[in-house]
Amino acid sequence: MVRKYFGTDGIRGRANGVITAELALRVGQATGLVFRRGEHRHRVVIGKDTRLSGYMIETALIAGFTSVGMDVLQLGPMPTPAVAMLTRSMRADLGVMISASHNPFDDNGIKLFGPDGYKLSDEVEREIEGLIDGDIAKRLANSRDLGRAKRIDGVHDRYIEFAKRTLPRNLSLEGLRVVLDCANGAAYRVAPGALWELGADVVSIGVEPDGFNINRECGSTAPEALRRKVREMRADIGIALDGDADRVVIADEQGHLVDGDQLLAVIAESWSEDGRLAKPGVVATVMSNLGLERHLQSLKLALIRTPVGDRYVLEHMREHGYNLGGESSGHIILSDYTTTGDGLVAALQVLAVVKKQNKPVSQVCHRFNALPQVLKNVRYRSGKPLENSKVRSVIENAEQRLNGHGRLVVRPSGTEPVIRVMGEGDDKALVEEIVDGIVDVLTDHAA
Repeated sequence: MVRKYFGTDGIRGRANGVITAELALRVGQATGLVFRRGEHRHRVVIGKDTRLSGYMIETALIAGFTSVGMDVLQLGPMPTPAVAMLTRSMRADLGVMISASHNPFDDNGIKLFGPDGYKLSDEVEREIEGLIDGDIAKRLANSRDLGRAKRIDGVHDRYIEFAKRTLPRNLSLEGLRVVLDCANGAAYRVAPGALWELGADVVSIGVEPDGFNINRECGSTAPEALRRKVREMRADIGIALDGDADRVVIADEQGHLVDGDQLLAVIAESWSEDGRLAKPGVVATVMSNLGLERHLQSLKLALIRTPVGDRYVLEHMREHGYNLGGESSGHIILSDYTTTGDGLVAALQVLAVVKKQNKPVSQVCHRFNALPQVLKNVRYRSGKPLENSKVRSVIENAEQRLNGHGRLVVRPSGTEPVIRVMGEGDDKALVEEIVDGIVDVLTDHAA
């Protein structure tokens, strides 16, 4: 069954285009009804990033939840992993994050968490979708049972303490100069505070949100500002989060970038040495570099691949007992601590290894040589270009040409109308030729 509203990471689209106040109201009502279980006073926590449209969506969601009898606790700007953590910590029936993650400010989205702090299953999302477009007027609360809404204080401190407790009690970051780019997003207050309290010399950028500048020439998807600042300040490390702080990119002391695959390797090796890996392996997606897979094999660790999306990584981790997983984009899931990707907590694990080994980040975070990888996007208006017979034929031919010396992944994005074409292999020229050929034929059939 094709879902109408939910993608791979909640509901996302252009604010006041796809994500309207009316839709947010209906989402609040439908989700509230699905999660009304028992006669207790139900409550939902709502966090958001710094987009201008967050005010509109938050207000509409509150109207929806209160209209079905749920109380609302407003957290204000908070990272997605903080909302997930607080949902559990505060014994809420539901958690909501208003964010479009790494997208520009004019997009927004709604992410939902169950009372256990985990993202919802496909089955629950389908149930919610059925109610969004249904007639729920008769199921609204009566006048005496309407919910209340209020803003709560102290949540920033709770998350900072939570993040700090993921490190050994005696570990200090004193002596480390850290450039931190918060993408003018949800972590602009909590992330600098956590690093400073741990003893680091923190140089913060991307901490002046104005409703429009989230992810704009800053953050993990535009890390050039981070790289420049690291070199300028002669910092030991640079840390860039995205708009909702569930992903991270690292820059070493020379300003060179370290992606999520290298971070997975760093943490996996450290945890393996300390006996902290629940199982001898790491869960990642089909987009992770083949170099990571080969490196882990040399450590006698497996790389288990899932479809793209941190929810699929997490589902496999939970089902099969792994406690480390993530994506090359920088979503790192440490299930001993979190129920979703957490950029700050992942960065702290890397900093712990840097302190332990007392080596430059360029040495600590270079665990393998990545195979040449080419990723290109093809935007399309409608239809299903990948079902075209000519497109399928070109893809099949490309896979035969790689002949086991590389990988090819061609897939539709779950968050925007583009086809992503990724190829990697030992022969860079061949990979580029193959990807360009697929992009050309897709472009011809993507109108």
